[in-house]
Amino acid sequence: MTQPRTVTSIVLLALISTGSLAGQQRVITLADAIRLAERVQPDVVRAEADVRTAGARRRTAWGAFLPSLSASSSASDFFSEGASRIDPVTGLLTTGNSSNRSVNTSLSASIDLFTGFRRSSEMRAARANENAADASLVDARFQQRLATTNQFLDALAAAQLLRVRETSVRRAEEQLKVAVAKLRAGSATRSDSLRSLVTLGSARLDQLTTQTDLAAAEANLARLIGETGRVRAADDSAFYAVLPALDTQALRLEAESKSPRVQSAAASATAARASARASRSTYWPSLTLAANTGWNGSRANDYDLLNQRQVSLSLRWNIFDGFDRELTIAQREADLDVADANAADVRRGVQADLELQLAELEAAGARIEITQTSVVAAREDIRVQQERYRLGASTIVDVLTSQEALNQAEVDVVNARFDYLRAKAQLEALIGRNL
Repeated sequence: MTQPRTVTSIVLLALISTGSLAGQQRVITLADAIRLAERVQPDVVRAEADVRTAGARRRTAWGAFLPSLSASSSASDFFSEGASRIDPVTGLLTTGNSSNRSVNTSLSASIDLFTGFRRSSEMRAARANENAADASLVDARFQQRLATTNQFLDALAAAQLLRVRETSVRRAEEQLKVAVAKLRAGSATRSDSLRSLVTLGSARLDQLTTQTDLAAAEANLARLIGETGRVRAADDSAFYAVLPALDTQALRLEAESKSPRVQSAAASATAARASARASRSTYWPSLTLAANTGWNGSRANDYDLLNQRQVSLSLRWNIFDGFDRELTIAQREADLDVADANAADVRRGVQADLELQLAELEAAGARIEITQTSVVAAREDIRVQQERYRLGASTIVDVLTSQEALNQAEVDVVNARFDYLRAKAQLEALIGRNL
């Protein structure tokens, strides 16, 4: 029995070292994990940038109603070389070169009086795009919240499963000690101790696998919040409160009208409709009013500034452009068809996901009750079997079967509990609020 003791010592040392390393890890709550993930995750950062860009585009669309104003100023030095000549009055030789310096400045303004309703359509499109960007940001935050919550729950579930596996190992070790003691007392066969040893080995393998899962989950959680290494999820008893019965009809109506995914798709369709309307403005003429005033002076007139003013009213009508505007209109209308179809599909998808998550939530709630009952029954069963085995009334197979049933029941409790939490998180992401 030296080999089992050696293996046990190695496992205990590994668990001690793992515990000391875990004590050095940062422990983070779910709220902090969500807040930190929103700061660093590309999808949320991109959505925030889209909101700023959409706001700038709306200001640009509003600025099209205002006149444009520009000012310019310049100075020049003119020199012209010419042939020398004799002045007929003085008889002196004079040069034919000439030079002049001048300055000028001007102020220009123009405003579009009529653009075929293009500006108003572009303004509506810009507002719709801004609304779509706002809805997309809300959706991105809830999707990131969902991803972070799931990863947080993965880390927390792995930590709880590890404790379950550690308990399984301790039970297997205790059972092995009982089998060995009975073997030495002559009241059991060698097969009993060997079966117990195999069960202990399987429990240790499950423990090692769960340790690996925990390391992966905590490392991925650290990556989500912008850190390296491993981050431990902080447990909270409030996680495990089961919701009262939900008003499913009210949730369906809420998801259809307030879901961030639905709002984003609907706003995108509205923007596409306004863009299609704006493309038809090219069939109308455009009318522009422009004004310019300037001052010019030169050395020849002692830099006296002379004023020049101009006012113009121009009409431009693009009668035929080789079907380019028809192509643009066709493309915008095709984009509108796609946006409408996408908005309708998103609404159906949200409803389908809602039905699925409601069913998952209900099933997970039922599994929690069933598995908790199974754990109570399995613990009583193994207690009875261990006592019967001690008295010689049952075999080691009965004990190990009951032990495995208890191990699985405890694992099922953890899985059912976290399946419920994941279904709840999915529902919250769909409707855009906490339940």
